[in-house]
Amino acid sequence: MKIKFRRPKFRRSTVIAVLWPFTLAILVFLSVRFSIGNSGFVERYYSTGIYPVIARLFSGFSTFIPFSLWDTFWILCIALLLTGIVLVVLRKIKLGWYIIRIIQLLAILYAFFYFAWGFNYFRPKIETRLDWVKTKADEDVFRAMLDSIIAHTNSSYVSISSTDYSALDQLVEASYRKNSKELGIGYPNGSRRPKTMLFSSFFAKSGVSGYFGPFFNEVHLNYYLLPMEYPYVLAHEKAHQFGITNEAEANFAAFVVCTTSDDQRLNYSGYVNLLLYFLSDASQLKDVTSYIRKIEKPVIRDLRFQRSHWQGLRNKTLDQMQTSANNAYLKTNHIEEGVKNYNKVVALVINWYKNSNHEKAIKH
Repeated sequence: MKIKFRRPKFRRSTVIAVLWPFTLAILVFLSVRFSIGNSGFVERYYSTGIYPVIARLFSGFSTFIPFSLWDTFWILCIALLLTGIVLVVLRKIKLGWYIIRIIQLLAILYAFFYFAWGFNYFRPKIETRLDWVKTKADEDVFRAMLDSIIAHTNSSYVSISSTDYSALDQLVEASYRKNSKELGIGYPNGSRRPKTMLFSSFFAKSGVSGYFGPFFNEVHLNYYLLPMEYPYVLAHEKAHQFGITNEAEANFAAFVVCTTSDDQRLNYSGYVNLLLYFLSDASQLKDVTSYIRKIEKPVIRDLRFQRSHWQGLRNKTLDQMQTSANNAYLKTNHIEEGVKNYNKVVALVINWYKNSNHEKAIKH
């Protein structure tokens, strides 16, 4: 008697269902590798072509939802993850099946991230997009700019209230509309309704004041944000919605939007928050204390309160973990300096003054 061995039957539909997320992820990975060396292509076809359409569609939907879809999405993902683990333990589903589904989900999220927003990481730098002439580092210019920033911060000082937030949001929008050409962005690029983080306390412990949710094109702000920070951080996160992924460039856009506004509250928020970056760089100067003495008492009080506010909320372990994760994330997405990129705004502001006929604002 002969024993016949039958080959297991594989349905084509089953194979496609299993493999399509991985195929999609591989195609996106190859596209990312191509994009890294072809920033002009990315700028023309994605950043100023495909992405504005995506931004209008996604933000047009999410703006009608009062709570964060981004935060809710991750809550659901974690809930499904835990439910799956329970079902595996109870032997309701097989471990292999569960692992495959998790990997499939990660592959889909990877592909969707770059499609929805992430390819903007590979567009040309702002200096190229705005045709700036390269300028060399110059200590004298830096000192003059530091003097100017301190003077503007002092003269623009004003008390800001949390009751002003709705009006400040409209003023930030108006300034983005006015400065769209100056910043090389397309306006309106959808809508930008600021939403409060669902886990503000947790993110405050991690030192996170705001973030942009790319899956639903949402701008998020921390509940614990101080009024003096609100316009600047809001403008920073809105810059990300406009397709500005580089953190220094988002800081620069926030500075321009705030300081060119006719509203003194935006002016003060823009100057005082930029001043922190300048003071960080100035810490290497032997006479840094001479500059600190030039900062007037009301501003000093604000800066001291800001420091004590965030230090009181900070959890050292969570802060370090968040910084490390953000550093790795930025480096993975072609931001070579990692978290140090935020401070590059100092060089951008100096270059902007020298390339946009604003040099008269620098005190010599």
